[in-house]
Amino acid sequence: MPRKELCIAACALAMLSLGACAGGSFSRQKQAALPEPDHAPQDLGPIAPLLDMMSTLPQGDPARQAELFQSAKDAAALSPTTSNKLKYALALATPGYSGSDPVAAQRQLAELLARPETLLPVERLLALVELKEVEERLILLAENTRMRDEAPHDSHEKLQAVNRRLAAESDENARLRKALDEARAKLEAVTHIERSINDRGTSESHTP
Repeated sequence: MPRKELCIAACALAMLSLGACAGGSFSRQKQAALPEPDHAPQDLGPIAPLLDMMSTLPQGDPARQAELFQSAKDAAALSPTTSNKLKYALALATPGYSGSDPVAAQRQLAELLARPETLLPVERLLALVELKEVEERLILLAENTRMRDEAPHDSHEKLQAVNRRLAAESDENARLRKALDEARAKLEAVTHIERSINDRGTSESHTP
């Protein structure tokens, strides 16, 4: 399925950017050569605040959710940079809270991806993953509504199948976010270790 392949690619990018040993794998992803460790902070740094927001939005209380969403919306309106527009589009795309709007998210993500040169590679990948997830969610929701409104009574099993697919999409999205969060945590650990090694080397070079 296209979205599953994109999810795998996103997680692979996150894991490859860690600069850890050997290659990573996620959902049958083959091993790949890792970039140099000193490139790791540049890979995930730009999307770390976006991942934090997307992870926090569905979990917060209604007041906190409204505050985060309004902050992203205001930033996009008052300072419509590409980064602010992407953050607002991702806020709209995030399911599980009252501000979620997949239709508006689809439109804004598509507009951003229409000018890919304005996005960093990792931003582009995250936007593409979310756009595909939103599009599939909209297709399933439309199918659910159509079957509920138009299908005969004997379509109950088909309606349940669609609901299961919706639940599976939601679970897959949650797994992707968890994998990206774990990758970001590992990145921070690797960066801390590298900084400690560099500091120790500097200290030893000044020792008589």
